[in-house]
Amino acid sequence: MRSEELRVAALAAAVIVFTSGTALAQKKYDAGATDTEIKIGNIMPYSGPASAYGVIGKTEQAYFNKVNAEGGINGRKINFVSYDDGYSPPKAVEQARKLVESDEVLLVFNPLGTPSNSAIQKYLNAKKVPQLFVATGATKWNDPKNFPWTMGWQPSYQSEAHIYAKYLLKEKPDGKIAILFQNDDFGKDYLKGLKDALGAKASMIAAEESYEATEPSVDNHIVRLKASGADVFISITTPKFAAQAIKKLAEIDWKPLHIVSNVSISVGGVIKPAGFENAQGMLSAAYAKDGADPQWDNDPGMKKFYAFLAKYYPDANKLDASVVYGYGAAQTMVKVLEMCGDNLTRDNVMKQAASLKDFAPDTLLPGIKINTSATDFAPIKQLQMMRFKGEKWDLFGDIISGELSE
Repeated sequence: MRSEELRVAALAAAVIVFTSGTALAQKKYDAGATDTEIKIGNIMPYSGPASAYGVIGKTEQAYFNKVNAEGGINGRKINFVSYDDGYSPPKAVEQARKLVESDEVLLVFNPLGTPSNSAIQKYLNAKKVPQLFVATGATKWNDPKNFPWTMGWQPSYQSEAHIYAKYLLKEKPDGKIAILFQNDDFGKDYLKGLKDALGAKASMIAAEESYEATEPSVDNHIVRLKASGADVFISITTPKFAAQAIKKLAEIDWKPLHIVSNVSISVGGVIKPAGFENAQGMLSAAYAKDGADPQWDNDPGMKKFYAFLAKYYPDANKLDASVVYGYGAAQTMVKVLEMCGDNLTRDNVMKQAASLKDFAPDTLLPGIKINTSATDFAPIKQLQMMRFKGEKWDLFGDIISGELSE
């Protein structure tokens, strides 16, 4: 009888362990997630004045195809739903509503452009839908207190501008600066960062010209800036206009120290069309490896990147910095989804995104790592200065933090 009691007790204990284990492993889903699928939304300018960035969305689709071909994320396939907004804020709002209300995506990943993201931020936060790893460096994406559903990815524009200001104060303290900037939150954010970091030396700025993203050309602005007598030119521009500026400087034989914002450093998408000979000595800052630079040919991370391109995106131009960008952003998104396990709620997605520790996508520069917390929604904070020489960018100096507190 004693052995029978023991057997029953053991069986009861086993049942308790099994049922409690099942409860612990219970799957949790919000809209867009099932046992077999994770539906991710995206908004890109596949058309319009910023269409050069469309390749980011195509790279991300290719990366998710790779993940799906390798078994998906915890057994689930990614369904990437990407729409064109033409770099138009009203169109971005329309597409965001479609993604949330019709497609019922789990989250909106890497939507591009400061104007577009500004237009959809309040809507997505009100709906409690993650606006995750936005493809813009505006400082306001790092505001978890007021916008807990929005998180950046790349270094902030103000942080980057601080690095350029520090460089100029050290290397060209008597310089006269001319600035061309896009007349929206993107351009104004950079401009604020420059002026804040120059401080009392903001008087170095001799001229400013703003342009609209809808303008066909910035040539007239360049001519007026040259007339200011400036010997430093800072180009706060998206790719189309950055290329125009490089060409126009050469045409009018203006040879200032030329700094271009990181968003327009693509060798294949900006500099090659503008003419390599016209970009010699140009400065910028980077946080990602350059696919055009042979120094990375034997780098383990870039070997994975090149293998990915060969198999899943053979038409991609490895010289295009936007391809490198899309790969790194997609890899970060996959990391967060892996961390979510079977708890694919929107709340847990944001919780895991705010718990990244020393994550290093294959394409980031050595020493640059992604870190986030519940009070820090700025994943990448470091950059390294670089100079264009020949047909590629040459890095120089140390990895620098552009944090606003410095």
